[in-house]
Amino acid sequence: MSDDIRQQVRVIVAEQAMIDVEQVSPDSTMEDLGLDSLGLVEIVFAIEEQFGVSVPYNANEPNSDEFDISTVSAVEDGVIKLVAEKV
Repeated sequence: MSDDIRQQVRVIVAEQAMIDVEQVSPDSTMEDLGLDSLGLVEIVFAIEEQFGVSVPYNANEPNSDEFDISTVSAVEDGVIKLVAEKV
């Protein structure tokens, strides 16, 4: 299940960055992918819609410890945790 979640998160990130999903690696930062704060907010909304979770993300404090968005892998891990808590 976690591999499916990771792939879905990468697809969401790729769509927002307007790049091929193959260009999204676990170590990519949002800056590496050309995403700004609006792109991050769109990713959060898409994740919430896709997985039926509420992401604790504050656009005014993107470095908050509640939801790590430093890398694609960190976002994937956060979504996996949120989905597990939902069950």
